[in-house]
Amino acid sequence: MTLPDYWFLAIGFLFTGYFVLDGFDFGVGMLMPILGRKRNHPDAEQRRRVLLNTIGPVWDGNEVWLITAGAAMFAAFPVWYATVFSGFYLVLLAILVGLIVRVCAIEWRGKIDDPRWRGWADVGIGLGSWIPAFAWGLVFANIVHGVHIDGRGRMTSDVWDLLNPYGLLGGVALLGLFLLHGAVFVALKSDGDVRVDARRFAARIWLPVTVIGAAFVVWTQLAHGKGWTWAMVALAAAALIAAGLSISADRELAAFLSTSLAVIGVSVLLFGALFPNVLNATDPARSISIEAAASSHYTLVVMSWCTVVLLPLVMIYQAWSYIVFRRRISTAQIPPSIGLSPRA
Repeated sequence: MTLPDYWFLAIGFLFTGYFVLDGFDFGVGMLMPILGRKRNHPDAEQRRRVLLNTIGPVWDGNEVWLITAGAAMFAAFPVWYATVFSGFYLVLLAILVGLIVRVCAIEWRGKIDDPRWRGWADVGIGLGSWIPAFAWGLVFANIVHGVHIDGRGRMTSDVWDLLNPYGLLGGVALLGLFLLHGAVFVALKSDGDVRVDARRFAARIWLPVTVIGAAFVVWTQLAHGKGWTWAMVALAAAALIAAGLSISADRELAAFLSTSLAVIGVSVLLFGALFPNVLNATDPARSISIEAAASSHYTLVVMSWCTVVLLPLVMIYQAWSYIVFRRRISTAQIPPSIGLSPRA
């Protein structure tokens, strides 16, 4: 295995970790208006705070995977980074704005004790979850499907070119998978009525999510897959079936592990279908290969040593944080709001 191949696998690993971890964060954000119930419900605010507290200790750490993946792309494959970030500019800008809005909404939601303030914060959390969840599927589906690249290696596809049937299906499939992933995570991390409602919601959406996801992975495999990536199709299918059975049996941990495996299967399928390129073109002769996009050998060597030393430490610390904050949360444990008065 060459160093460029190694770093392609490393970036695939980082994005896969991001999709698994921030995927359920997106799911929880999308569930705020669904499981939070209407504002006039007596415990509506407590329910929303339970949802936020399920991801409260970990959501910002989960986003580190995206920062690391983007930095690795920039350093290891500057051509890939430049082409994708310029060609997908508007879509990636929408993701960035969504993530910023979500961060501000989560951090500032409890600062002022006012229902209208919290209502607008909930809108921000929702938009900052729905938009990136769909847009990431749209981006990676088009990276695999192929975009227009001119003779100078520049991506010339516009936003309307990206909204093709395969790209849209990828966006909807990843959004649905994250929504199911988040519902199962809420059921795993909460107690009382929130836990019951999350489990019921997961059971209701399991079938449509499975059907849409199956359509996307089969299309990906038939159009772009390799022989070995059939294993990832089988993994994603088996994981979603296991998730449905686990949800029916009220086994939240097994269901969460199953949806995590489904996300892993889809992500590995996409990167496996993309290999040995980093960006497919509608004209195969203009696709950008791993070797053509890679940095110098010396740069990749230095990056490799840094990764060997630092990445295990980061993973150990993050695993420790999940262990520390592993207990379930219920509405009975939510204290009164201590935010400032809106007139202060």
